Amino acid sequence: MRRGWLKAGAAFALTGLRGWPALAAVDQKKNGVRELAFYNQHTGESLKASYWADGNYLPDALTEINHILRDHRTNDVLPMGLPLLDLLYTLHGVLATPRPFQIISGYRSPQTNAFLAAHSDGVAKGSLHMQGKAIDLYVEGVPLDQLCRAAMDLHAGGVGYYPSSNFVHVDIGRVRAW
Repeated sequence: MRRGWLKAGAAFALTGLRGWPALAAVDQKKNGVRELAFYNQHTGESLKASYWADGNYLPDALTEINHILRDHRTNDVLPMGLPLLDLLYTLHGVLATPRPFQIISGYRSPQTNAFLAAHSDGVAKGSLHMQGKAIDLYVEGVPLDQLCRAAMDLHAGGVGYYPSSNFVHVDIGRVRAW
């Protein structure tokens, strides 16, 4: 009886330790399509785009994605990091929801970032937003803590949890959480 309880406890502990699959393990297919959907909270714009197909990134879709993730204050556009888009694709798949990412902040121009850093404690002066390597978002219907945990479990970059502002920061910098 005791041995049975020990085995059951060990199995339970191991299942609890198993997180979401690592980013590299999720989508190794060379064929197929990767699609992302966004709603920009500041501009009211929506986009659903297939940005990758059969092993190739699709330039027209990337242009559309870069536009919707632009700095809404200055209308400056910067190409977003392709690994960030792949991270978002994987994260969306892990969340298993049809809902789009609600965008709080994608690319930020140096001017916008300096303004925000001067008026807020939570904005890094050297933010990865200025390099197109970070995004602040949430997904309607997905609890914020679940979104945060799913992003952290991918071990693909930085994850910041901002429950009082209702968003999660995701970037492709070094793996860290705050």
